[in-house]
Parts: sequence; structure tokens; C-alpha cells
Amino acid sequence: MKKMTRILYVEKSCKLLMPILTIVLTLSFASNLYAQNAVFKAGASTANITPPLGSGLVGNFGVPPPANYVHDELHARSLVLDDGTTKLVFVVIDNVGVIREVLDEAKRLIFEETKIPPAQVLISSDHTHSASSASGIGALRGNAHQGKTFDEYQRFLIRRIADGVRVAVNNLEPARIGWGAGNVPQHLFNRRWKMKSPVVNPFGGMDQVRMNPGVGNPDLVEPAGPTDPQVSFISVQSLKGRPIGLLANYSLHYVGGVPRDHISADYFAVFADRIQELLKADRQDPPFVGIMSNGTSGDVNNINFRGPAEKHEPYAKMRIVANDVATEVLRVYQTIQYKNWVRLRAAQSELNLKVRKPTPEMLAYAQKVLAKPDTEKPVHNLEKTYAERTMQLNGWPANINAVMQAFRIGDLGVAAIPFEVFTEIGLDIKARSPFKPSFTISIANGSYGYLPTPEQHKVGGYETWLGTNKVETEASRKIVAEILNLFNQIK
Repeated sequence: MKKMTRILYVEKSCKLLMPILTIVLTLSFASNLYAQNAVFKAGASTANITPPLGSGLVGNFGVPPPANYVHDELHARSLVLDDGTTKLVFVVIDNVGVIREVLDEAKRLIFEETKIPPAQVLISSDHTHSASSASGIGALRGNAHQGKTFDEYQRFLIRRIADGVRVAVNNLEPARIGWGAGNVPQHLFNRRWKMKSPVVNPFGGMDQVRMNPGVGNPDLVEPAGPTDPQVSFISVQSLKGRPIGLLANYSLHYVGGVPRDHISADYFAVFADRIQELLKADRQDPPFVGIMSNGTSGDVNNINFRGPAEKHEPYAKMRIVANDVATEVLRVYQTIQYKNWVRLRAAQSELNLKVRKPTPEMLAYAQKVLAKPDTEKPVHNLEKTYAERTMQLNGWPANINAVMQAFRIGDLGVAAIPFEVFTEIGLDIKARSPFKPSFTISIANGSYGYLPTPEQHKVGGYETWLGTNKVETEASRKIVAEILNLFNQIK
């Protein structure tokens, strides 16, 4: 009797499950059939965003010097991917960092003119230190809550970003896609160093870590963090093999070696030009577009502080770096197995983060510093700069909403974070991501300063100072958790 009951139970269960199983198999068949018949497309473009001569150039401390020379034009470089139902947009801007309001307005125009939703548009800055501010001028610069009163260059930039995406959409053509990663370790050095003796900071305190301590400094102990030698890239070609575009990602802050009054897109533009040359993709119609995005490089530059010291003519070092990175990309590029179709997905969220506020003691110290006569010797050469930043940050709201974003391109995952992200955070995301491979684009969809880990906050240093870092000390952990959550949504 029990055996008969079990048989009847199994039969009944099978009858109940059959419709569900039929639906699953039907959907799976339909999905596979669609993948076989869908046409994958890609398009790329560049839009010139060079400011006029006389514009102030930001990226260094002090009064921004006026631009007197254009060494190379600045661009917003766009890559659009389309799997037949979903479009993903990458835009990389030659700028040190752009506030969210400017990028939100550009996304609004893009949606209005192309119908691509903002969550599927990733706009980042590459972090050249030789461009005009796109985050406001003077006291307004970097104020994330200044509203939507845009200055002349911001309005120009918004229009050109949207124009560039429209051109890339117009350039969409049947394409195949592949990706890869190489290693270029020789140009990466953590710029934060633990020192034998504590070093003074602009707030009257002492740090255990110093940023850019000088080549051959006898007080060097060890780097405060790692580097990530990987250069990741996405390549798209026409079905006949003509290069359409290549988007790379490398965790190097920038190179520099640019005269203070020159406009330049730094090694990011040199890479774009060199990879085009190596791929023999010059003078195509439509043009090939090479793009270099900034990885998780908030604490990494290209200076070997253990020496020996190097000396280069202006622009020489960035050519060396760009050539080495492009050469490694070419090596891996030649091994890629391209796909005629991959699934595209995007997820986005707004993460609420607390803004770091100065303590009453910090405010009192800042007021004291600002009251000092210029004839009095400063305790720290940047104390007045950070006194001003302390007072400015005190006027910020208690919280900000920062855009977190994740893209899926087949088995590849791309994260986007609106901070100058420390390398160890990017390595953590790569290790824990459900997508293999993965990489992170920094200074994306906004710019809120540096993102150290809680452990790095404890040892201090430039990137942790109030004013260069603007959000709660636990922010990196919350951001990593949110990025992983977005990745899991689009698995």
C-alpha cells in the first residue's frame, strides 16, 4: 500500500512539474534560437572636447595656470555595444574628474536622443592632470551639491558627450567581440609608503604613511599597498575582421611630464594612438577608436621610489608607458577567440554614503590656520589649502548618493565606481566577482575624491586627508558589497 502511494505521489508530482519543465525548456530553446539569429553590433566615435586657450588647467595645487598650448586635443571617446535587445555605452573623457550633475545631464540628453537608458551608459574620466575643470570653477569646484547651474565648459562638455554617443550609435554595424588581459608590471609603483618616522599632515597631526616620499628617501620602509599589473581590454571588429574599437583598462593614475600650461590627455591618448598604429587601423571609415580607461589606481603611479631617479624630456615617459602597454595588448589581441554574439546586461544603484565632517577641533584648527599672516612659516605647506577644504566640506550635506554600476558582456564583468579607487579594492572585486574576468573603471558616473580602505585610513597619508577623501571611512566595504550585489543581479 505504501509503495502504491509513493507511485501515485510521483505520478502526481510529475504531472504538476511537466508544465513548468515545458516552460523552462521552451524558454531555453527560444533563448538559444534568439542567440543564433540575433545580430551583435558595435560602433565607436570620438568627440573633441578641447577647452579654449586661456582656460585654467587643474590637476595640481595652487591657482590653475592658463592654457597657452594644445599638445594634443582632448576627447570623449565612445564605444556602443548592442546584442539586439540591450545597448551598453562606454564613454571615457579626457579630464581629471567630472561631477555627477554634469554626467547626469549628458545621460539625460543621450536618453532623449537615442532612447538608451542612463543605467546602460557608463561615463568615466581618465584622470589626465592637464585639462580644464569640468567640476566647477573656483570655490564651486568639486561641490557635489552645487545644483545644475553649469558653467560654459560644462555645457559644452555635456553636448559633446551626447554628440559622441549619437555618432557611435550611427556607426553601429554587425560585429564580433572578444576580450583579454595581459600584464605590464614595470610601470606600476604604490606611491604610498610607510616611513621610519611619523610625518606631519596639514591638520597638525602625524601620519605613518607618506605619498610620493621622494626617490631614494632613507626613511622608506615599505609600500603601503599593492599594484595590479593587469591590462584588461575589450576588442570589437567587423565580421570581416576590420578593427572597430578597443577599450582598455590599466591601474595607473597618470604619467605626467607635461608643462604646466599645456593641454594634454596624457598617456591615455598616446595609448589610443599607438594601439591604432599597431593594429594597422589608421584612416578607416568609420575611424577606429582606441580607448584607455582608468582602473583602480588611486594609490599607484609610475615612479620607482627605490630608484634610481629618472629624468625625461616632456612627454617622453608617457610614450614609453603607452608603447609598453599597447605592445602587451597587441600580443594578447592576437590570441583572442572572437564571438559573433554575447548577452549584454546592466545593473545600477544609488548607494547612500555618509559625508565625512570635520570635528570641532579640526574646524578650530582650520580657522587658526586661515588667520595666519602669510609671513608666518607654515607647519605644513598645504595647511591653508586643507583649511579651506575643511571649511568647505563642513557645508556639504550629511549624505550623498553615489552611482554604482555593473555591466555584463558575455562572461566578462565591468564595475564602475565614482571614486579614485585604491588598487587593493579593485583586486578584491576581481577575486570575488562571479564573472571571470572582471575589471573596474574608476572615476565613473561622478567624482567624489579618493577611496581608501578602512585600514589605509588608520595610517593616514594624502589620500585619506579630509578634503581629498570626502566620505565615511567604511565606504570601500559598502561599495564592494554593492558592486558584488549588482554583479549577482546580472549573472
